[in-house]
Amino acid sequence: MRIRIIWEGKTKDAHLRALQGDYRERIAHFSDVTVQETPSARRPGHSDGKKLSAAERRLLEKLSSSSKVFLDPRGREWTSEEFAEWLGQQALRGTRELTFLVGGPDGFSAAFREQADLLLSLSRMTLTSEWARTLLLEQIYRGFTILRGYPYSR
Repeated sequence: MRIRIIWEGKTKDAHLRALQGDYRERIAHFSDVTVQETPSARRPGHSDGKKLSAAERRLLEKLSSSSKVFLDPRGREWTSEEFAEWLGQQALRGTRELTFLVGGPDGFSAAFREQADLLLSLSRMTLTSEWARTLLLEQIYRGFTILRGYPYSR
């Protein structure tokens, strides 16, 4: 199963960039993983959020064969063990590509959010996009270690 992570903008904090790189390398031991940084897909005031923007439509077309997980505060909250179980189920079901999308500071439009296969919340607390990216990578790595019984997850 291939893991793709797409997020808006660049991580400016050098320490978080280093952590993200470290977790990408760790995940690569378990799965093919790619991270793609994109420019902001929408600008405040340019859309009412009820219709997909052209950029959102293009992105969805590229991801048409992928299972799409959007990070969203309204999404499901799981323990690390529950997330690992879900990740394992995706592999068992034959999911070829699992794409995680992390929005910018304004999140996703309502129309775009409706296109998700799963809305996932990392925490009820508000996280910056940079921290959410880092936490997502860490939890994906932790999920794989839980599935394999590695001691990292303890």
